[in-house]
Amino acid sequence: MKSWSERGGLARAATGRAAKRTRGQIVGVARAFWPFGRLKANRLLFAPHDLRTADPTTASDIYSGYFAFAGRTVNSHGESPFEIEPPTEAWAETLLGFSWLRHLRAADSAIARANARALVEEFLANKHDRDEVARQPAVAARRLISFLSHSPLLLEGADHVFYERFLRHIGQTTDRLHLALAGAVEGVARLQCLIAVSFAAVCLDGQERRLRRFETALSDELERQILPDGGHLSRNPRIIIELLLDLLPLRETFAARGLEPPRSIIMAIDRMMPHLRLFRHGDGALALFNGMGATPPDLMATLAAYDDARGRPIEHAAYAGYDRLAAGPSTVIVDAGPPPRGANSIEAHAGCLSFEFSSGAQRLIVNCGASRYGAPELRLAARSTAAHSTVTLDDRSSCVFGLVLGERRITAGPADVRAARQETEQGVEWVGSHDGYKRAFGVVHTRRLLLAPGGGELLGEDEIGVSPTMASLPAVARFHLHPGVTASLIREGEGALLALPSGEVWAFEASGLTVALEESIFFAAADGRRRTSQLVIEFDAAATPKIIWRIARLGTAAHHAGPDREAEIALAFPPMKPPSEG
Repeated sequence: MKSWSERGGLARAATGRAAKRTRGQIVGVARAFWPFGRLKANRLLFAPHDLRTADPTTASDIYSGYFAFAGRTVNSHGESPFEIEPPTEAWAETLLGFSWLRHLRAADSAIARANARALVEEFLANKHDRDEVARQPAVAARRLISFLSHSPLLLEGADHVFYERFLRHIGQTTDRLHLALAGAVEGVARLQCLIAVSFAAVCLDGQERRLRRFETALSDELERQILPDGGHLSRNPRIIIELLLDLLPLRETFAARGLEPPRSIIMAIDRMMPHLRLFRHGDGALALFNGMGATPPDLMATLAAYDDARGRPIEHAAYAGYDRLAAGPSTVIVDAGPPPRGANSIEAHAGCLSFEFSSGAQRLIVNCGASRYGAPELRLAARSTAAHSTVTLDDRSSCVFGLVLGERRITAGPADVRAARQETEQGVEWVGSHDGYKRAFGVVHTRRLLLAPGGGELLGEDEIGVSPTMASLPAVARFHLHPGVTASLIREGEGALLALPSGEVWAFEASGLTVALEESIFFAAADGRRRTSQLVIEFDAAATPKIIWRIARLGTAAHHAGPDREAEIALAFPPMKPPSEG
């Protein structure tokens, strides 16, 4: 049963959001009958640059009636895609956000232009913008930015009737988003709406007064949502990518119009760029924390071209709650912060103190990543503590996921998260703790990591601060492996060998405890979900409150392929002693 504090938190969140919605509806009705202040524009002055990568072959698929969005492909069979029952809400959001127009523009053909205009005209003429999904602020904001960015595609050769209808829709969408911002638009959706209306105010004529208001509101929201170290309140690296892909063109659009970009936009970009580098492994992929899925290499390359500093990644993000340890070719990235709150926790994970580990361009230890387009049960499972490389107690997550007005938010979790690091002769040392299990079991989880000079060994220690009177507390330490890693147990389960595609071989063991090899799932593969493995150490935290483990590089596969493999491994990687033996 939920505790009273959990119930109270859910009730307060639901009540607060309902109040904001009611306020927004009242403001919306008042403004709807107020004849002044609505957006009136006669000309579109500028089309922003869309930084998202386009694929001209997709234009042929769309012309043939195949719409592949959000991991699902739908054949319209000659019908309007807007009349089809969407397979998932994510598919509908992408369709009605019109970001796919970039593919038709990239085709740069008369048939692609005609197809794009026909689809948009059908959408406008049949008022599909009034559909429930299309009215969602985040979807409407994406559609507004897409229409502005790809207006040259849509307006070239168009007649005056279409031009007026198109311009009228842009004005109406801007007004609706302006009204929505008075209500319960929260989290990153609020920031996306402010970016969209700012685009409209810059690109349309006669919007000087409204632009000043939007600039102020956008500056305030950027200051609130973008942390001093460049992280976002959601702690989701993917959100940083999405925001940069919109803020960079917005900065350019101001300059192209001869206007000085707001200082808040410039400062936010300057903070986010190095923050994004904190998550980057040697293969270019970003670490899988709090909603991050597969890394889009094309978008990362685009953002890298805009990265003026191109310096070393920051190693300690105190506000966002992340740490990066680097030595030689090895990199360790750790979740060292409490979960976000409210609307910013919609995609957040219960992965406090989880880590990822890579050697050069090869990832060894990972988290499972986000499942954005799967079934709700699968998405929730990917957010659980067990889907992360950390310790789980009694098969519970360190956070509580509560349903608040249809959204799975974190309603309880670690509140006191502490982390510290230092450079020593033994290497880069990091220690962190969280109290996510304190309410349930009265314990604190402390994790220590030591990355040796040269990066050839990672030593770890997990300690559960149990009470002496506690009889038993089941615990599991999990180490999810990247799908490219081939694992095999050695010494009858006392350790494991990890073979990488590069030929490197690493060994893992845990102070005399049995290491098991179990199935896992990797959600962040470019081609979808992939089966993988995880190293699992089960222990009783009451009887064994501290476990020590290590991962060490042995060499290459050729060095450990002979008949005396076990003997060679024993010499190169002697067994660890249990903590009680010193």
